[in-house]
Amino acid sequence: VLYFPCSQLDQISKYTVGDSGVKVKLNKLGGNDWQRTKAKVKHSVKDLAKELIALYDVRRKIKGHAFSPDTELQKDFEAMFEFEETEDQTRSIAEIKKDMESPRVMDRLLCGDVGYGKTEVALRAAFKAVMDSKQVAFLVPTTILAQQHYNTLAARFSGFPVNVALLSRFKAGKDENAILEGLAK
Repeated sequence: VLYFPCSQLDQISKYTVGDSGVKVKLNKLGGNDWQRTKAKVKHSVKDLAKELIALYDVRRKIKGHAFSPDTELQKDFEAMFEFEETEDQTRSIAEIKKDMESPRVMDRLLCGDVGYGKTEVALRAAFKAVMDSKQVAFLVPTTILAQQHYNTLAARFSGFPVNVALLSRFKAGKDENAILEGLAK
């Protein structure tokens, strides 16, 4: 019997694996199996942490590309944004540009709720990269999102010296090859 405070009942839920066919092994309360499993996971997490620390140490020593300061074209591009930037967008854009202008390899994750301007922040970083003759790839998890981002990129970069293309599973082989050939050039 496991006694559990009524005030914490919201923390209990039925454990389901779905239709994956995975057999769940239940451990006896007070048994050693659960303690061994937890110890094994803890050891694996420590190993992963050590690997990540080593990876980040190597990455810290790599010299990256220091991008040029903003050009007039960058300022023109940013001025064409139809909305007023939020405080978080302004701060994120400034931090990302500072990282990009540094010779350190940038390692940044931009998080935010849907509709809060992450795409615009990414577009400004992409524009900065393209103005320094670099290529940019937007990787997204669905073809619908890929199409939406493509439409946004094409509209925002219209009138600027930026080529935009969409690669997805819906591209015909001939079109896909042409895009890949253009990337290689």
